[in-house]
Amino acid sequence: MHPAILQFGTGRLLQAHADLMLDEALAAGKAAGPVVAVTTSGTPEAARRAAALAYGAGFPVHIRGLVDGEAVDRQVQVTSVVRALDAVTQWEEVRADAADPQVRAWLSNTADRGYELHPDDDAATPVPRSFPGKLVRLLQARHEAGGAPLSVFPLELITDNGKVLRGIVTGLARQWGASAGFLSWLEAEVVFADSLVDRIVSEPIEPVGAVAEPYALWAIRQAPGLFVPLEHPDVVVTEDLERYARLKLFILNLGHTWLAERWLLDRRDPDEILLQILQDADMVASLDRVYDEEVLPVFVAMGLGEQAVAYRRTVMERFANPFLRHRLADIAHNHAAKKERRFGGLIELSRQYLPDHPTPLLDGALARG
Repeated sequence: MHPAILQFGTGRLLQAHADLMLDEALAAGKAAGPVVAVTTSGTPEAARRAAALAYGAGFPVHIRGLVDGEAVDRQVQVTSVVRALDAVTQWEEVRADAADPQVRAWLSNTADRGYELHPDDDAATPVPRSFPGKLVRLLQARHEAGGAPLSVFPLELITDNGKVLRGIVTGLARQWGASAGFLSWLEAEVVFADSLVDRIVSEPIEPVGAVAEPYALWAIRQAPGLFVPLEHPDVVVTEDLERYARLKLFILNLGHTWLAERWLLDRRDPDEILLQILQDADMVASLDRVYDEEVLPVFVAMGLGEQAVAYRRTVMERFANPFLRHRLADIAHNHAAKKERRFGGLIELSRQYLPDHPTPLLDGALARG
């Protein structure tokens, strides 16, 4: 089957999320085609993953967790990635795939700083160092080859990731003197879709593969001209992506950060994992109080009470995953910024939808800095 998807990134989130979903959709006859994976960073680790993926033999994804109280522990061999390329050493092959009109969707999940530009890149750089720079060059190659329509799905954990990436790419193209024809095509024929991914992928399997929880969601904002390359029970195309984003941010992510706050405050075991901290009845009671008194009333005021209660139930089951070794030290990374976004964001939402609603627990945590 001819590849239909070009994927920028080879990390474990893509392997256990989009690649696994595409594998299942292909088996059901509900995917446009398989994937060509491209590593863009040039790191030795990425090169090793690309080499392991290059043969198209597939990779294992180990699904471990709870579903409705029952343990799930199964391994899947994912074969949706049929080829892998290194953009640093195989640029012309990457350009050819990018220009191919049968490749109708591009996915990306780059590193935390993947959208940053490189100061040495300019209009004359043959192979730009930055990911946005590479995208500009590859989009230009597609335009020059006939300009087949394209849908781009960033999966980076950035709010409005499609809008953000489009702005960076368009600005860079203008800076590099792109033609008016290219810029018009980019605006009219290339959809950058906002995406939200929700799945805990806890660890890699070497040289390629991953361990992940059973729960998964890929929510995509509907847009004119959007081509979604698969149908899957865990893929949702919606006009209201904010609803899914708020549930994840202010229930799953906020819950993680609340437990990390208590872990730091109580100076608990440096190696404690999420499952262990939830064996402490006082800790569970503390989390329940935040949810019941400060979070859920806001969702009720927004008309999302039932969805929030159901998602909170799912989140608590995910937190109780007996196979997941999710260290509080890792959850607490960049803690102050996470508190501002998650606690501060919920407080702002509360002021908008429930102005007189008190949030003393979250206020106190923010005040601690």
